[in-house]
Amino acid sequence: MTAGAYDTEPRPRCQLTTPILIDTDPGIDDALAILLALGSPEVSVEAITTVAGNVEVDLATANVFRILDVARPWDVARQGHRLRVARGAAAPLAGPLLTAAHVHGEDGLGNLVGFPGPDGQPRYPEPSHALQMLDGADLILETADRFAGRLVVVALGPLTNVALALRRDRGRLAQAARIVVMGGAVAVPGNVTAAAEFNMHVDPEAAAEVFASGLPIELVPLDVTRRVVLTRADLSKALARHGGKTARFIEDFTAHGFDFETQRGDGGMALHDPLAVGVAVDPSLVTLEPLHVAVECEGRLTRGMTVADRRPHRPGPAPTCRAALDVDAPRFLRLFLERVCRASA
Repeated sequence: MTAGAYDTEPRPRCQLTTPILIDTDPGIDDALAILLALGSPEVSVEAITTVAGNVEVDLATANVFRILDVARPWDVARQGHRLRVARGAAAPLAGPLLTAAHVHGEDGLGNLVGFPGPDGQPRYPEPSHALQMLDGADLILETADRFAGRLVVVALGPLTNVALALRRDRGRLAQAARIVVMGGAVAVPGNVTAAAEFNMHVDPEAAAEVFASGLPIELVPLDVTRRVVLTRADLSKALARHGGKTARFIEDFTAHGFDFETQRGDGGMALHDPLAVGVAVDPSLVTLEPLHVAVECEGRLTRGMTVADRRPHRPGPAPTCRAALDVDAPRFLRLFLERVCRASA
């Protein structure tokens, strides 16, 4: 069976672009990350796979199509090729699914049903493109085959799909040049528990397998994502220069996220997932340090904790990833606003 695709006449692509696959659970910041990728000429978004996380997987899949319906990447020359979308895992490898509707809204995109159009009908109807089913893990492997040695996998949600692809054929998955993972907390508190970040907490068994795999992982943890904070005023000002349907869509689906952060007393929205895409586009945005990171699966208080061995002056286990521990936040925020506005133009 084939993956869902936005079919257009294929157009030539610049050979210098980096092919990426986004594994995602949209999610407000996931949607911003997808738009950032679509607005970045250095990369070509070849595929998107969905996973249960912020919302259930069927809703995550619908949200991907909703984003693409509005952003219309097939009309943009730099993305004018077949973009494949596949539904992935509906549940973690073990244990029940934890979602985050309180953060992202019941629909994952800020309760878009609450935005009526001029005729009183929903401003954002159900996506018009039916998904032809292909398993998400299989699409990851197929895309790694197509772009052997070049593909960058950007994992924005729980690592269930990546772990399933690893179980099916590690050799094929190892063809990926880089696997950029948003998740974990190296030297800062978690955001679900005192110890665990959301993506790792939802499926620690999957994360543990991926980190133990020897694959070329670049971890983008809360240590850096909490330092790139977008304000409502900065986003509105940037979008106002462009206008249009996508700009309004961005303002609508981010409103719930900004309201949530305001209620918590935060000054803006941390760009967790967009920073991971930023690292895929330009690794120099962060400082990467080789680290041995393991994921705790058993602890009553520490399940989902990313345990980083940072002991000085002693031989330790071999690094399992390179972790971003510093970020050029002003440069990333400039890039983000420029590229997201480019996607909305």
